[in-house]
Amino acid sequence: MRKFLVLTLCSLSFSCIPIKIAPNIDDYKIVVAKKFKRDLPRQHAFVFEDDKEADEFYHYINSRFDLEFENVELNVPFTVNGQTYFMSFDEREKVTEVVNLLPIFIAGVLKSEAIDPILEDASSSRNSNWYVLITVIDGNFNDCLAPEYPFREEVILFLHALKKEYQSTHHYVEAFLKK
Repeated sequence: MRKFLVLTLCSLSFSCIPIKIAPNIDDYKIVVAKKFKRDLPRQHAFVFEDDKEADEFYHYINSRFDLEFENVELNVPFTVNGQTYFMSFDEREKVTEVVNLLPIFIAGVLKSEAIDPILEDASSSRNSNWYVLITVIDGNFNDCLAPEYPFREEVILFLHALKKEYQSTHHYVEAFLKK
């Protein structure tokens, strides 16, 4: 019993407890935007991890669709198989937070001995990932990424190709020339 108690105490003191976990998206994922971030609409979204700098997707879409910095994030028109769709996007951050129990335990012991804590910053760690969420509607305001939408697969193929082009483009004049 004593060995079990010591083993449990050691495992707890050397463990990390995740508080928030950012999702790991390898390619893309179709999710309800409101479930991803609460302030987004209750509409399906094409989501992928963005490894580039902030506002890079904004500049890419501006160059790719020649928008001249007007309404870049909202209702950008594009055509797939003769049908016009409207794309809106958001760049959002999700954070992974972890509490490390050992530094908290050591800080408590040092505080009880009237010694200033030396591991205050090590008690938790934070890592963030950025994501691009793209929503698409048609001329009748239908959610084009909803499972029941008849041309959903064509829209997803277009968005997947757009994502690949964005990730492979280094200078956004290239995006304008690729049109």
